[in-house]
Amino acid sequence: MAALAGPVVAAAVLVEPGCRLIRAVRDSKVLTRPQRESLVPLIRERVVRVGIGAASVAEIHRLNIYHASHVAMQRALRQIGAYDHVLVDGRRILDPTFAPGKHTEVVKGDTRSFAIAAASIVAKVTRDRLMAKLAERYPGYGWEHNCGYPTIDHRAALREQGLTPLHRQDFGTVRVLLQAEQTELGLMEEVVRELAS
Repeated sequence: MAALAGPVVAAAVLVEPGCRLIRAVRDSKVLTRPQRESLVPLIRERVVRVGIGAASVAEIHRLNIYHASHVAMQRALRQIGAYDHVLVDGRRILDPTFAPGKHTEVVKGDTRSFAIAAASIVAKVTRDRLMAKLAERYPGYGWEHNCGYPTIDHRAALREQGLTPLHRQDFGTVRVLLQAEQTELGLMEEVVRELAS
């Protein structure tokens, strides 16, 4: 389930061979928010370097989420500096613009690789914190707790308050709400025309 609002955030961690693993580090999706928050300082202590990159909503709109996520990954990798090999979470990369150098795609990597799981936790915590800050600018959508995902309260706020510049307007739920809003506007215009004649 994709977020309806906010940037896409990626993280990269530089891990030395023989790095002592942190037992609690696993797929960020199975950890609670407090668990993820408590792991970030431990990860930062254990790894050599952490890089964080993001792609804006405008970039998601222009490139699509697949390519925008690769832009975010490239930005995270640039912050790492020199590295020998990259482990990338997911299937074969078909994006010719994503050139991380020597790399291996690992399906379900956040369950199979400490480095990938650690990076996913850092990225998730970073994005959650960013969405909480953005919630102060755009109150009422519940981003401080739903992080821009399509929860009941977020969808209700979209219907009641409309879109913000940070909503991903190409995404299904947002597009459906936009179409419904435009249909209502079209009906209102018709009624106004009928009343005027």
